[in-house]
Amino acid sequence: MAVELRNVDTLAPPPGYSHVAVGRGGTVVFTAGAVPLDAQGDLVGGDDPVAQAEQVIENLLAALQTGGAQPRDVAKTTVYVAGASYEAQSAVWQVVRSSEIGRAPSTLVGVPTLGYRGQLVEVEAIALID
Repeated sequence: MAVELRNVDTLAPPPGYSHVAVGRGGTVVFTAGAVPLDAQGDLVGGDDPVAQAEQVIENLLAALQTGGAQPRDVAKTTVYVAGASYEAQSAVWQVVRSSEIGRAPSTLVGVPTLGYRGQLVEVEAIALID
């Protein structure tokens, strides 16, 4: 099943993502929040939110693949940025937006902290597949 992305004519154009994703039937794949850890469990990127976001996207794509989903199947993402300034949130958003999942409807949320010491970024996704 393909996810059909749509925008609403009466709303302001979204900054890179779509307002709505439509899918019918098929299977729903939910990922846990992807975190900036490497295969050994070490934090990647130190205090650099862009480097962390790049690792998060890599990990998220691996999780989607394990669930049988491709990037084009992503119907919704939620992006969390910890303790971040507007500039850091914007930089993380640019990484997500330029990734293979960047066109899906998305919510960007600034939060005080995330689950791992030093973690600045987390992204979860919902995908629809046949």
